[in-house]
Amino acid sequence: MPPKGKRPQAADKGKRGEEERESPLQAVILADPFETRFRPFTLEKPRCLLPLANIPLIEYTFEFLQNAGVEEVFVYCGAHKDQVEDYIKASKWNPPSYAFSKLELLQSTSNSIGDAMRDLDSRGILVGDFLLVYGDVVSMAPLAPALAEHRARRAKDKDAIMTMVLREAGARHRTLAQDVKPIFIIEPSTDRCLHFEQMPNPAGTHHYSIDPDILSNFAEFEQRADLIDCGIDICTPDVLALWSDNFDFQAPRKHFLHSVLKDYELNGKKIYTHILTNGYAARVRNLKAYDSVSKDIVSRWAYPLCPDTNLLPSQNYRRQGDNIYKEDSVTLARDCIIKPRTVIGRGTEVGERSVISNSVIGRHCQIGRDVTISGTYIWDNSIIGDGCTVRECIIASDASLGERCKVEPGALISYGVKIADDMTIRGDHRITKARRKRDVGEEVEEGESNPAVVGKGGKGFEFYDEDEEDEEEMVQGLVSNFYNLHNLSAESISTLGLGSEDEYEAARNQGRAAADSFVSIGSQDSCASQHAANFDHDATASIYDSLVESHESANIQLELTALRMSTNASDHQVRRAIVVAFAKRTTQLIKSGSSIRDAVAQVFGHYKDLVDRSIFDKAQANKVDQVDFMLLLQNELLHRESGDVILLTAATKLIELDSIQEEGMQQWWEDERSTETEELRRVRERTRQLIDYLNESSEEESSEEDSSDDEESE
Repeated sequence: MPPKGKRPQAADKGKRGEEERESPLQAVILADPFETRFRPFTLEKPRCLLPLANIPLIEYTFEFLQNAGVEEVFVYCGAHKDQVEDYIKASKWNPPSYAFSKLELLQSTSNSIGDAMRDLDSRGILVGDFLLVYGDVVSMAPLAPALAEHRARRAKDKDAIMTMVLREAGARHRTLAQDVKPIFIIEPSTDRCLHFEQMPNPAGTHHYSIDPDILSNFAEFEQRADLIDCGIDICTPDVLALWSDNFDFQAPRKHFLHSVLKDYELNGKKIYTHILTNGYAARVRNLKAYDSVSKDIVSRWAYPLCPDTNLLPSQNYRRQGDNIYKEDSVTLARDCIIKPRTVIGRGTEVGERSVISNSVIGRHCQIGRDVTISGTYIWDNSIIGDGCTVRECIIASDASLGERCKVEPGALISYGVKIADDMTIRGDHRITKARRKRDVGEEVEEGESNPAVVGKGGKGFEFYDEDEEDEEEMVQGLVSNFYNLHNLSAESISTLGLGSEDEYEAARNQGRAAADSFVSIGSQDSCASQHAANFDHDATASIYDSLVESHESANIQLELTALRMSTNASDHQVRRAIVVAFAKRTTQLIKSGSSIRDAVAQVFGHYKDLVDRSIFDKAQANKVDQVDFMLLLQNELLHRESGDVILLTAATKLIELDSIQEEGMQQWWEDERSTETEELRRVRERTRQLIDYLNESSEEESSEEDSSDDEESE
């Protein structure tokens, strides 16, 4: 019989375990990242309330937390707490019972994330596992697997204190930091992060040292420079304790992560990673990311985070062709032109002969006559005078441009700024009419206008940020550099999980940004690449959305043909768009509970006409189109769950429907491109049984024909 003294301890331990299991999932939103990257806008409004596709950033974060099953949310505010509080009180998230059992705003005198974390630790409000996210996170990625992995590790090892959610990307992805590259050293078998560096390091060099113990204690590890930090961490309260014990920690990665991993022998704490392979996840960490994520949302790569989802109760966007979204009460002159990927909010008026393309226009804006707007973000209640040309810039709420103004790419025009007639705003200009009161912290007042910048009678002056800093990655001095995407990949953030964007030949071969970037592209070659990328995005999204909404094949074909004609897309691109959309929809149905056979039949069977209309070689001996379709399908299913089974099922269905002929299937199997890599060979291996069956059938038919010929000769 065990000693009596042991019983209460065991009971207490069981009670603690029960309390830990029943503790609600909590989340902390860092509404103020204590950065200067969005100034001058954040002088007057917190970053989390800046509009992204006409929706405040924090709305996307709330939606993500709700989908992740979070019950209690703490919004940690720095500057402009009153504005955040007023917004939440008037939003659908108030009362908290709408989605969360608790929604509380916190504020202190912190001036860095390190101070905020230490303040959170002192409050004692986080009792179990919690999510730490920024107020500019845009994500629909499933978090349940990451939470399950974190909790399983935590149950086995109390020193597993944190899991970072990262997103795989190409080495030249347009959202990766260009000046400072994060390097993660990861043990692949456990996903444990062993080392973290930022390159170049503080000494300005491009090399780093790894602890010799890592080399001797781990048989295998990976150096990853292709990961996007989503700004989502799953933490235990031990994380807060480490912040409190180290007052020199200020930044989550450069200081906290680097030091905790480096000093493992002292603290014994382990940090892990969860690398997303599907779903959308990004953080609007700077102006370049603002542009990229906006375009992903408008182009429907962040589905269902699209304008016509109408996240705000007051919104009523409707989607038209070419990803044009309009709310009610929009007034358009008869001869104005609204081009693809444009969002226009309620009450906005557009004058005669004006052209708007690839832009987001807020509510109650006045766009004059003969205005050209491209690649631009114009927030609510702004006025653009007659004859203006506005390209690749941001114009904040209540700002106004006089007649015949020209705003060059990269310019930022802040709240309430007034530009006089005939002025040119250069791309490196940041114009505001607000300046901080040095004696009262972050409060602002209207500064003295500079006519040389805004013209006679204008309001505003050029903004110079004396506090601009490195933060966690170097920030270039000129704002225009944020928009210089010439040397970045065409990959959308979202398409990493779709398995298609990184294979887009036109964009990849050009090695430059997609059309939807803050870049002026003038050459014919660039325009061709631009149109190709546009078709790849729009066609795939359009087909996929139509599959989800069960549209008829004829209607899908009409829209696909219109897109193809407007961009001069090739037959190969059409087949690729169909394959990507079909594979994505099939995978979605399987995850929703359908069998693989039923999912394939629902997609490939019901929409057989789309496949047939993309293949033109059925009367030819060389089945080039059919082989191309199967190669695209094989590559698309390469990294998808059960991709080999889906490929076999789809191939069988395509033969049954006669969309792919037996000769076409056999020619694909014999094509060298289908076996170039081990992964390609693996994903097609199950389909060997179909090929064997087709070969046996051909031999039997040949034998029967020979027998028949022999009988006739006799």
